[in-house]
Amino acid sequence: MSNNETIVSLDIGTSKVRAIIGEINNGSIHIVGVGSAESEGIRKGAIVNIDQTVQSIRSAIDHAERMVGIEISGVYVGITGSHIGLQTSHGVVAVSNEDREIGRDDIDRVLVASQVIALPPEREIIGVVPRQYVVDGLDGIQDPIGMIGVRLEVDATIVTGAKTAVHNLIRCVEKAGLNVSGLILMSLAAGQLSLSKDELTLGTALVDIGAGVTTVSVFEGGHLSAIGSLPIGGEHVTNDISIGLRTQADLAEKIKLKYGCASIELADPNQVFKVSRLGSNVEKQFSQVDLANIIEPRMQEIFHLIRQETVRLAGKDFTGGFVLTGGTVSMPGVLELAQAELGPSVRIAIPEYIGVRDPSYTNGVGIIQYVHKHVKNRSTAVSKKNVRKPAADGAKPGMFERMKSFFKEFI
Repeated sequence: MSNNETIVSLDIGTSKVRAIIGEINNGSIHIVGVGSAESEGIRKGAIVNIDQTVQSIRSAIDHAERMVGIEISGVYVGITGSHIGLQTSHGVVAVSNEDREIGRDDIDRVLVASQVIALPPEREIIGVVPRQYVVDGLDGIQDPIGMIGVRLEVDATIVTGAKTAVHNLIRCVEKAGLNVSGLILMSLAAGQLSLSKDELTLGTALVDIGAGVTTVSVFEGGHLSAIGSLPIGGEHVTNDISIGLRTQADLAEKIKLKYGCASIELADPNQVFKVSRLGSNVEKQFSQVDLANIIEPRMQEIFHLIRQETVRLAGKDFTGGFVLTGGTVSMPGVLELAQAELGPSVRIAIPEYIGVRDPSYTNGVGIIQYVHKHVKNRSTAVSKKNVRKPAADGAKPGMFERMKSFFKEFI
């Protein structure tokens, strides 16, 4: 790897599209640019309007480009949603070198072999993540390159997605004038960034509470073992505020961000604000306690559903801890309420990088770190600032085939 390299991540969420530029200097990641834009065309984590989504991506990319003074041509795109599925698989190949030393070609071949699985026609493979390698019966190997053996096996997790959702995501990015350098499962990226080695091993639920969707990812034995999503998030809190205060949704969102508190006990009765009500020119005054009385029941419901989903995914009464991330958990009182509902082993994950010290940036920063650690043969996809030409309408030839084999780059 070169001493100076740039990686760009793109996190397309329900409320925001975020582009993050990470620079790699001597193995260390430095966040040098961040661009964000209001997300249009996304509902509950799914693309419902191509043109609006493309415009949001362009706005976020332009914002990041102006901050750093470069042109972005390729991005690593985070993917998530209810259509994502995990499937265990096993691959076996014979070591090809005459001296029986395992090389990169052998790793690539065994990962390709693990992808030979039966899939419904509406689904496709978007990634393969090795759990362990086995060399001549010796298991538990994480990196077999350089070892001597005759038979190489891999136990892998195959990440699959709905073709429609995957193709629409790639289409939006390419119509915004960008190349898709790779699709990264956001649960994996956020898990690597947010969880300690012990948390990954002993069992932890990583909970990403976004605007429209809450994603629950269970990590056990050092690997992602299950993933699920709930069609509920911060937008539901905003809707409750809009109804409870009888005000417009956009104003309710601003009130939530400025005065919101998820715990009635922690709310300040002296913190007051005025709200323009629908159907009236008269403003009415409310306190933070009034707001907390609206927010707390909804957040309690979200954490109750999270507990149920975690138990369903883990197949038992989940005894591990919970790590929260996503924009919604930035609200005061969320941690205390979560500890009351889920148990004391709850914490909020915040990226420790200047400029992105907010849970809403966990996915974007996680993608950069994940690519830095696991993706080989990557090229810098930025240059000095120029006018970027829009991509031709439609996906690039061979794009989907290239995405299917993308994770062959992983170790």
